[in-house]
Amino acid sequence: MSKVEIFDPALCCPTGVCGPNVNPELTRVATAIFLLEKRGYDIKRYNLGTEPGIFVENEEVNKILHEKGPDSLPVTLVEGKTAKIGAYPTNEEFAEWFGVKVEELAEKPKPRLTIDLKPSK
Repeated sequence: MSKVEIFDPALCCPTGVCGPNVNPELTRVATAIFLLEKRGYDIKRYNLGTEPGIFVENEEVNKILHEKGPDSLPVTLVEGKTAKIGAYPTNEEFAEWFGVKVEELAEKPKPRLTIDLKPSK
């Protein structure tokens, strides 16, 4: 099983739904990560704005930031090695790294609660 780490640029939220415009790429990535985490896969995501220490401590990411600057983010490491720079992994890449079907990474969450608004008789 792979270990995947994604080092994000400074974001106000990882889902892409904060602010005036929804970022569909961040929403896609957040959904895929949520579904992988839910299944117990080893995937972590770090935000430069809230966790800068991790970016400094990780030699691989630190080196990329010194050489290419913050525009190189996001950076994705698989098993500690650089797999992608400057773009988020595709669902196909996630599927390959974790041995799952691509379709499993686009599932819509099932509602936890249903409300019946029909008037009672």
